[in-house]
Amino acid sequence: MQYISAIVPPLVMAIGFGFLVRAIIRTQGGDQKGKEDAAADALAAAAAPRVAE
Repeated sequence: MQYISAIVPPLVMAIGFGFLVRAIIRTQGGDQKGKEDAAADALAAAAAPRVAE
């Protein structure tokens, strides 16, 4: 029975990671893509002067 207790945590983590990847892929693009791109561009523009200093 020790093999069951040894395999359960990695199996649960692998399943959770699979769901995380699936959620990330499903949220790419779509209706909010323009808003997300604008927010990322604004953050990059705000960080650019600090990097140059």
